[in-house]
Amino acid sequence: MKTLIITTLACAIGLLAANAEVETYKIDPVHSSVNFEIRHFVSKTKGSFNQFEGTILFDAKDPSKSSVVATIQVPSVDTANDKRDAHLQEDDFFNAAKFPAITFKSTKWVAGDDDNEFEVTGQLTMLDVTKEVTLDVELLGIGPGMKGAQLSGWEIETELDRTEWGINGGKPAVGADVNITINIEAIKQ
Repeated sequence: MKTLIITTLACAIGLLAANAEVETYKIDPVHSSVNFEIRHFVSKTKGSFNQFEGTILFDAKDPSKSSVVATIQVPSVDTANDKRDAHLQEDDFFNAAKFPAITFKSTKWVAGDDDNEFEVTGQLTMLDVTKEVTLDVELLGIGPGMKGAQLSGWEIETELDRTEWGINGGKPAVGADVNITINIEAIKQ
């Protein structure tokens, strides 16, 4: 019996040690941003989403063990034009009444040549259509914040063809390619 208890404790300690490198960070929306840019005729229109949340599990020693899940609230779209923002909620764009959220769940993290750069692949869902996308992710840093909290900072970039998710409104005046830049400050849990 004593051997069984010692073996069980050793296994539990081993599991805790194996998972000890993964740190959990919750996205701080007050100090983060989700921005996009899209062609409109011959210029670019910029916008953002103001309501989002997510969790990053990060293993600095083995990034392949890292993951992220995030949700963006479609009704929070902001292009600095109330009429355009309302139109983006309609059926020919995001159809927010039926599909109020955009979600991302990573499936793979690959470290780049630089220790702070990663390719993060995952499933992006909009309008109930799920497609695999790859994000270029840079870890800007990890360090102490106010009141002793540990923070991590991230910058994410990608380009998406909105028509692949069935977002076809405004064509051809509004382009298909959307440039996305996300800046994240996340708080260690």
